[in-house]
Amino acid sequence: MFGDLNRAEIIGNITNDISVKYTGNGNAVASFGVATNRRYRVDDDWKEETSFHNVVIWGNQAEQLAQRAKKGTRVYVSGRLQTRSWDDKDGVTRYVTEIIAERVQFLGNGGGAKGPDRQPGYVAPGMDDAVTMVPEEDIPF
Repeated sequence: MFGDLNRAEIIGNITNDISVKYTGNGNAVASFGVATNRRYRVDDDWKEETSFHNVVIWGNQAEQLAQRAKKGTRVYVSGRLQTRSWDDKDGVTRYVTEIIAERVQFLGNGGGAKGPDRQPGYVAPGMDDAVTMVPEEDIPF
């Protein structure tokens, strides 16, 4: 018998500079967008479609990512999907589906990652393994 699986993996570009917020008990959290592109053929024409994904990352990873990434940075994000709801000021229930990131990796040459020597495979000293840079060709799919 198999258990449930909730897994999301995307490769794309960060759509906004990342800022960290803190919960009442001091936990760091960052929310950011990632755009992914899909190219497909219809008859003799190539079409391109962009999707936008909401990503949330917690703790030390959120702080590290905000220091090292900016709009345009190419990333691999791995995590789980979560949908949450809230009532807006008019009493309308709103929903958002987010990827709760467990791992974020910079791809290629960092795609705009801040700081010196952002080459594929570069990991800043003391950097948590969950936020690293790897060459895109090293991703197994």
